[in-house]
Amino acid sequence: MGRVRYSRKSSAHLTNPNPETKHLSDQPLPIVPFLKIPDSGSPYLEAQKCPSCGALSLRSRLACGKCGGRKPLEPQRLSDKGTLHAFSIIYRAFPGIDVPFVSAIADLDGGGTIKTNLIGIDADPEKIKLGMDVEVVYEIASRKDGEGNEYMAYFIKPA
Repeated sequence: MGRVRYSRKSSAHLTNPNPETKHLSDQPLPIVPFLKIPDSGSPYLEAQKCPSCGALSLRSRLACGKCGGRKPLEPQRLSDKGTLHAFSIIYRAFPGIDVPFVSAIADLDGGGTIKTNLIGIDADPEKIKLGMDVEVVYEIASRKDGEGNEYMAYFIKPA
């Protein structure tokens, strides 16, 4: 059963129905559904694995995108280590977004591919090498939503 989510606007008149649990807005929220933030321990990325062919998907699916299998997909924690598969240096972005930044795709050890920003290195194509080792890191996003909630995001950086 999923957690009940309350927004600050809609829950102002409510009390927490279970005093042992915290409102999600009291802690950083995951920026995407496949970023898991356990009560204890470090954040991690979780894919859905097809039990028939082993394909991994970051999105919840009713059927495997590779083999079409309809058996329930199984959660699988992804590695925080991988290699840089592709990148693009972004020089123009939405107002308020600092540029340049590096948008990247990484293949993770043990399977799984993610798209995120490459941090911890200059946005210089001479310094960024395809195939370089990277690690997934987790940080609070630089902006909050309209209700003031913080979000946990994931990035990759050179290992």
